[in-house]
Order: sequence, then C-alpha cells, then structure tokens
Amino acid sequence: MKTFLALAILLVGFTFASAQHEYAPLQEKEIKYKNWTYASVRDFNQQLNLRDFARGKKLLMVVYFAAWCPNWQLEAPFAQKLYDKYKAYGFNVVGVSEYDTIAATKTNLVDNKITFTVVAESEATEAREKTSHFEYRKASGDTRKWGSPWHIFIEPANLKGEGETLLEKAFVVNGELIEAETEKFVRQKLGLPAEEKTAGTATKEKVIETCASDKKEATLKKP
Repeated sequence: MKTFLALAILLVGFTFASAQHEYAPLQEKEIKYKNWTYASVRDFNQQLNLRDFARGKKLLMVVYFAAWCPNWQLEAPFAQKLYDKYKAYGFNVVGVSEYDTIAATKTNLVDNKITFTVVAESEATEAREKTSHFEYRKASGDTRKWGSPWHIFIEPANLKGEGETLLEKAFVVNGELIEAETEKFVRQKLGLPAEEKTAGTATKEKVIETCASDKKEATLKKP
C-alpha cells in the first residue's frame, strides 16, 4: 500500500513538474460575446449576471479554466496577483469554471488561494463542445482541445446597455497570460503610468498543448 501511494505521489509530481507553459499574446478579435448569468462556485444559490457585475468598473478580465488543467495551475498565482494589485483602481477578475465538479473547483480555489469571484458554466468533460467557452474559442482561433485557461478582457464603458450581446470586439488570450504584456495592457486601460521592467518577467514561448482531462495523457503526448 505504501509503495502504491509513493508511486501515485511521484506520478502527480511528475505531471505538474513536466507541464509546459502555453503562453499566448493579447489579440483583438471580432467576437460576439454574450451576457450570461451563472451560479457562484462558492455559493451555488447565488447567481451572478455579467453585465451587472461589470457595472462601475474600468476593466474586467474573464478567465475560463478547468480545475484539473496544469496550465491553469501555472497561471493561477498571476491571475490572483493581478486582482490583488489592481482591484483598487477599477480592475476586476471573474473566473468561469469548466469541465469539472463544483467540489473539485472549490478545492482548487482554496489550494491556489484564489479570492476573486468564480462561477461555473459546466461540470463535466462531456460538455466541452456544448459550452459558450468552446464557441468563443473557435471564434478567436484557439485550436487547443480544452482551451484552459482562456481570457477575454472587457471594458464596461463599451458594453451595450441592453440585449443579449455585450460586445462585438475584444482583446482575448488563447492560452496563458504573458505577464509583462498583460501588466502593460492593464495599466494602460486603467490610466496608470508604465512600470519599470524587472528581471524574471515571463516572455512568450512556443505554444504547446499540455492541458488534458487525463493528466497522464498530458505528459505523454501532444494532441
């Protein structure tokens, strides 16, 4: 039994240690992004409407993710850092959980010390091609199988005041955020001065799909 547990721990450790970043640039895309109302992951009886949530803010980042995805694990600390650093300046983040149970997502939020708002669109891998997340990714040219994480930046001042469609053009990221680029973008949209560059800032790397619902599959082959 001890041998089995040791092997399991080593396998999980190898999976995350061998996960490769899949950074992607900010790109403005024609995308008809629709308003939504989803249940809160932390309180499933509470419904959140995106148009209402965005009201009064300067910039909102919506990040879609799957709790089991190694690339979300790699990005989660930076997403939280952005929220903590800029929430006082009119910036906010809302996560949209995909393809995993509410219980698993709650655990993931605790493990990653995520404090920003998170809602759920889907709870099973079988829903992959049935979600709005999948449709938006196709529209933005994201060819990854699962698309976790995936981001859209919303400027509430530009949202349509009524109707199903919130906007028809937005900046999206089909992968992990490039930290220096994202910080520059966020500061510009918030009207903040540019920050001095610091050593160790992430740069764009070759995009490699590592996110798979089967963690072993993620370490063994590219889709």
